[in-house]
Amino acid sequence: MNALAFHDALGRDLSAAVREFGSFAAPARLLGLAPPGDGHSVLVLPGWCADDDSTRLLRWYLTVLGYRAHGWGLGPNRGLAGWSTARMTRRLDQLADKRGRTVSIVGWSLGGVLARALAHERPEAVRLIITLGSPLRDHPTKPGLLPVPCTSVYSSSDPIVPYRRSQIEPGPTCENVEVRGSHVGLGHNPAAMLVVADRLAQPEGLWRPFQPGPALASLYPAVTA
Repeated sequence: MNALAFHDALGRDLSAAVREFGSFAAPARLLGLAPPGDGHSVLVLPGWCADDDSTRLLRWYLTVLGYRAHGWGLGPNRGLAGWSTARMTRRLDQLADKRGRTVSIVGWSLGGVLARALAHERPEAVRLIITLGSPLRDHPTKPGLLPVPCTSVYSSSDPIVPYRRSQIEPGPTCENVEVRGSHVGLGHNPAAMLVVADRLAQPEGLWRPFQPGPALASLYPAVTA
């Protein structure tokens, strides 16, 4: 996608994200159906050129559920530059050492690419990762299966990261979950937030594919495992 096409797609997506706020009122009421958290740490990584302000609502929600949600604390996300990778690794190690528990990572857009890189770098410190509209196929990290469970959340109407670029190879602990909505809105999309909450609530080492209950099934066009 060239620069002109990208800016056009971003403009349309921003408009869609604004319109979505009104339509989110009904599904947002379902956010209380999420299971409570177990207190483990969750590191939330922002998208390209975004910072921790962009993930504030998602982190607030996870904190309300009972997790210790943390921003990455590195300012705007500039991508896979060496300094970012090294500083992220230190951030992950600090969180894991502080609580003596593995850390879950949620990455929005390019943040999901960084989450996968961290999982390959420090699999012993990572519980699971969840990506939101991330261009995973454009930025392969290391060959082979991801060493931790992974859920890729995507939207088939995403104009910034076409959904096929977000889909991962399904496996015993890897899955794709579709939601309806824009790219920019994924961080406050109730359906996406419920997937994040459901995945985080799984007991460590007992991963299972996402399966919404009857009250939530209408939020998900399809669930592929």
